[in-house]
Amino acid sequence: MGYELRVERDAPLAYAELASVSAKAGFELRGSHETGEIVARHGDSVHQIATWSGRLSGQPGSDWQVAQLALLTDLMGARLVGEDGEAYGIRNGVVEQINGSSTYEFGKLEEIIAAGPTEWSA
Repeated sequence: MGYELRVERDAPLAYAELASVSAKAGFELRGSHETGEIVARHGDSVHQIATWSGRLSGQPGSDWQVAQLALLTDLMGARLVGEDGEAYGIRNGVVEQINGSSTYEFGKLEEIIAAGPTEWSA
């Protein structure tokens, strides 16, 4: 099991809103109100971005998946938070992780998305 990133926001996230935002952003929501997944395409492949079980979370294995999850979270007006309390987001077109006063930049959103889901090495 990988490192989990969870989507948090002040107002509860309804399944209908998740479906609407996902579709507008070009993602596909599969499953039901109880359990499902958000997937994104790259080329001919489909990749899981997040899972839904009344809350939305993901276990990214690449910068591409982090970027996709940050994009989805941003469109929902939510926060993307890691297990250790760090935040992930997009600022000025750059995907970043913020932990206290430290910031790590993954890179430009459009470049990460174009590069595709290259898995992190262990």
